Amino acid sequence: MIRRWRSFNWTLFWRLVRLFALCLVLLVVLQTGAPAPNDVYTGAAAYARDNLFNYISWELDALTGKAFEWLFGVAPYMAEADRADIVRAYMADLSRLYALESDITRLYSDPAVSTPDAASAALRAERDSLRADLRRRQGMVEHILEEQISAVLVDEGLGWLGQVIPPVALHITPLPDVLIISPRDEIRVQASLSLTGLPVDAQAALEDAVDAEFNVASLVVPIGGMGLYPSMVGEWPNLAWTVETSAHEWAHHYLFFFPLGLLYFDDGNPDTRIINETAADVIGKEIAARVLRRYYPEVTPPRIPGVDDPPAPLEPPPPNPDAFDFGAAMHATRVTVDRLLAEGRIDEAEVYMEERRVFFNQHGYTIRKLNQAYFAFYGGYQAEEIGLNAAGEDPLGPAVIALRRQSGSLANFMAAIRSITTREELLAAVESP
Repeated sequence: MIRRWRSFNWTLFWRLVRLFALCLVLLVVLQTGAPAPNDVYTGAAAYARDNLFNYISWELDALTGKAFEWLFGVAPYMAEADRADIVRAYMADLSRLYALESDITRLYSDPAVSTPDAASAALRAERDSLRADLRRRQGMVEHILEEQISAVLVDEGLGWLGQVIPPVALHITPLPDVLIISPRDEIRVQASLSLTGLPVDAQAALEDAVDAEFNVASLVVPIGGMGLYPSMVGEWPNLAWTVETSAHEWAHHYLFFFPLGLLYFDDGNPDTRIINETAADVIGKEIAARVLRRYYPEVTPPRIPGVDDPPAPLEPPPPNPDAFDFGAAMHATRVTVDRLLAEGRIDEAEVYMEERRVFFNQHGYTIRKLNQAYFAFYGGYQAEEIGLNAAGEDPLGPAVIALRRQSGSLANFMAAIRSITTREELLAAVESP
């Protein structure tokens, strides 16, 4: 009798490879992906111990869902048009969930509603049912987005044997806030802590305690994603933003195995973090634009810095002297703060920042606290307008964008940027392509 062998199941093989790679990357990231403890870090952690984000619990939950979907999910066997429709429907229902939450909050806030529990009962029942349904579908949506992003990365020359290494892995989830700590005499991220469950009054109290104890400037900020493995992507009903954030976090995963990622937390060289984050911003926007154009052409893609910058108009419209230019005002603020700190006038710089915070709020821009930590955080993402403004005269962001422009392909850019860890190396690479 001749035994006929079944054909090799390449789909299952690559799923197992991806699962093995996920576990390997996770092991490395959890071992070295956190900043080394120091006096400020451990002291601030003691103050925030009851509200520190539980990464172990989050990872176990995320990995369980990933393992099941990668091994037994049906998304790879579906037609591409059907897969895209599943993502569209998920985002539409997520928008509906946010609308329901808003309607419920409005009923509880309206003094004319005497019994908000009864008035919102139907809405709350619909919300809970929709939330359960979204949770059931979430794993498939994540898997579809992972494969769509992977396909574009392979086309951009960032694959090996048709696969992306490390595999794209994302988990849509509520995100922690982050406590950013900067020295008072300079602007840089000295330490950061992930927090959960802190209302704004508790955030302010924590900042005040840490500042007083360690003579630093701190600020609790919201984030859009985090480069754990799988990456944390904020639950937000915006497909373009979700894809961009997922691609941004994959860029961190990729860079982690090269000098630019390995030295991300180097306290002696804060420029490495700025270069890394700005490069991830550029990569995330570019990959997202290509994913959306291929699979979701009805969605407006993000502008790609350094690639499809719109040309300047031949005759720009005359400026409105009465219009408030937030970007120019924030840029000028950072430049002045840098000068005052460089001259050792720390108290004067802090008084000035508070005066400017009041000024911004008077013009309709709500800023709870404007300090060194604010600039250290937002100035680290210099592919975004807000990051460039918060960075002042720092040339790192424009240099990263210039390097992307002169690199040609995205693969060439990533090969060039991944080994650059200092300001001098970056500026030299831009000057000497």
